Amino acid sequence: MDVLWGERPAPRRGPRPAFDPERLARTGIEIADREGLPAVTMQRVAESLGVTKMALYRYLPGKAELVALMVDIGLGPPPVPAAGASWRETLTQWSRALFATFSDHPWSIEATRGERIIGPNELSWMETAVAALADSGLDGAEMLDVVVVLTGHVRSLGDQTRGFRGEAAENALADGFQALLAGREHRFPAVTAALASAAASGKQNRALDFGVDRILDGVESLIASRA
Repeated sequence: MDVLWGERPAPRRGPRPAFDPERLARTGIEIADREGLPAVTMQRVAESLGVTKMALYRYLPGKAELVALMVDIGLGPPPVPAAGASWRETLTQWSRALFATFSDHPWSIEATRGERIIGPNELSWMETAVAALADSGLDGAEMLDVVVVLTGHVRSLGDQTRGFRGEAAENALADGFQALLAGREHRFPAVTAALASAAASGKQNRALDFGVDRILDGVESLIASRA
């Protein structure tokens, strides 16, 4: 709580400290982006910065606080809604931005499981999504549930596509299915036909937008029923 939400100490006279918690966290992010979260230790961060492990404890109590700060810095601030955007447009943009963040930092999915304290950036993402629904006619519990459901979809897809990026991901996934099905089409006729249809229509690899659209269709239907 102190690391994420405590006030930063006022600058003092004299030499500036060699490091600060943010620099340690950004170093941890670089390691996690390359090698995954298990590779992040206080020792590895210290080695990357050219100092002893004990020197880091002046700035952070331990790995748990390091990872919590990595998550909040890695998420960064939420996207700013476009001027005049509807709640649906805002939440669509929000979901895509969150997916992009998880794609850039795949370890953050693992790091945000279970009971923990969230930081100011992460809470700002929730604030942006809930604020988009403020005049929708939903009550507070429903607004929060919309955010939970959207986040769950984004996280799940981010976990499934971990390690892939952009067009390379699309090609790798498609090629992987084709390789598995080669010579086995008679055993999996429905999947084979669906993949062929998707390839012909150009609509493959749209699971993110498809899921977001279906979730928001349901929310839109609920809002309309209240009008």
